[in-house]
Amino acid sequence: ALQLVESGGGSVQAGGSLKLSCEISGSTLSKWPLGWFRQAPGEERLGVAFIDTADATIYADAVKGRFTISQDSAKNILYLQMNDLTPEDTAMYYCAASGRVNRIASIPSSLHTLFDTWGQGTQVTVSS
Repeated sequence: ALQLVESGGGSVQAGGSLKLSCEISGSTLSKWPLGWFRQAPGEERLGVAFIDTADATIYADAVKGRFTISQDSAKNILYLQMNDLTPEDTAMYYCAASGRVNRIASIPSSLHTLFDTWGQGTQVTVSS
């Protein structure tokens, strides 16, 4: 079975950077659209960045220009490089894979319903 394990979260000051990793086992990385979601306490789980089976990437407006999603196919690891972090980026970040779609053309608030395999999450806290 496909398994996802995130790491790399932590506490940083505003303007700082973090790089999240998602180790994927049980399948080859390129078979699945993959992405990162985040969820702050009391809020919805929202999409952040995605890479689909054609290697196309898409980002939420809130992170465009600051976050970069990438993958290392040899190591089966998905990354999220986060730069210029702000307190609004504070959340639990989840790696996820979708077995239901091949392409991600937009990031509606309901996108998480198309993703069926999730990691345990890694906490990112940004202080001002």
